[in-house]
Amino acid sequence: MVIIIAGAQWGDEGKGKVIDLLAERADMIVRPQGGANAGHTVVTEDGEFKFQLLPSGILYPHVTCVIGHGVVADPRVLIREIDQLRERGIEPDNLVISERAHMVMGYHPVFDQLEEGVRGDDRLGTTRRGIGPAYSDKIRRIGFRIGDLQKEAFMRKKLDFVVGQVKNPILTDLYRDRTFDWEEMLAEYRDYAARLNPYIRDIYPLVQDALDRQANILLEGAQATMLDLDLGTYPYVTSSNTTAGGALTGSGIPPTRVDLSLVVCKAYTTRVGYGPLPTELTDSTGDQIREKGTEFGTVTGRARRVGWFDGPVARYAVRVNGAESMALTKLDVLDALPEVGICTDYEFRGRVHDHPMANISHLKHCSPRYVNMPGWQAPIGQCRTWDELPTKCRAYVEALEGVAEVSIDLIGVGPRRDQFIMRKRSFFG
Repeated sequence: MVIIIAGAQWGDEGKGKVIDLLAERADMIVRPQGGANAGHTVVTEDGEFKFQLLPSGILYPHVTCVIGHGVVADPRVLIREIDQLRERGIEPDNLVISERAHMVMGYHPVFDQLEEGVRGDDRLGTTRRGIGPAYSDKIRRIGFRIGDLQKEAFMRKKLDFVVGQVKNPILTDLYRDRTFDWEEMLAEYRDYAARLNPYIRDIYPLVQDALDRQANILLEGAQATMLDLDLGTYPYVTSSNTTAGGALTGSGIPPTRVDLSLVVCKAYTTRVGYGPLPTELTDSTGDQIREKGTEFGTVTGRARRVGWFDGPVARYAVRVNGAESMALTKLDVLDALPEVGICTDYEFRGRVHDHPMANISHLKHCSPRYVNMPGWQAPIGQCRTWDELPTKCRAYVEALEGVAEVSIDLIGVGPRRDQFIMRKRSFFG
């Protein structure tokens, strides 16, 4: 069985926790896209684990964890995460890295920072980790792939060209910035090759074999629908396709083999950085949700913007991902509120819109239309069945199902691995 996990909002929905929950019965997890700008947090009996590149199922030794070819991987981050696991007594022998995955090179974060700097007030709010420039070089066909680490003569020749004749002239002529010594970089990446070589493979036969034997496969999407390069709030988006289609191209799994598309959504809405957020709360209620939900970026540490549940965004994500099921996370964060809001649609210039408009200026200045519901004002962290939830809490979840037009089958009621309610669907049969 193949299940796609995609974020339904602007990221940080808790996909890592959902993956970790389902991983116990999975055989393979593929991270299909994104880079070290993603942050997935898993809380187990052994403490908190934060992953930027490693698939969230890496804590299960029986699960083959694959970094797919749609990822742009910073080898330094990869090695650091591997070392951190080893320091905690976990040997990632179940890790596989696609030789087709591209690398974030040492100059990519520099270009990221310089480009953000010259944008001034129009900056995008990137993590400045070089993800966009790495994807740009991939499209320009001057990128380096992980498999290139195994070909030193090729690396030498290509670094001479890319660094010496493409990157350094731009840094000196346009930005008046420091340049890179490609020979020093070759030595640096020689060390990365030695560390990562045991994990680098052609994942095509591995994935196809898993499909042939009908293994349980999870595709762990990074970021979320509203950050998709094509379908999100462009240009305030990430540099990859974060919806179900991107999961397929980044893993090599055909659409005909997918059994379920599952979107993950918070019980409210958050966003990091710039761009429209129609339901944003800038009052004390927003502050209360932010503090209770610990809404600070896993990667950046930046405070997240907070808003009420955005029905048009959730409905849009369900439709473009072909989702038949939703996991709702952080429902417990709303426990103390006397009233909770649900945005049902937007109004702009006299017209009602049931989905996020492509024109971000319109989206930024639209008026959300709300349904307000009474809060349950009771702790739900100990609830493990649907019937244990307060009546008003169940009514809120049912209202979200109606506005998002999807079945909510998994409900998160706290940060720990065990704080989930399996409501209707038995995943993996």
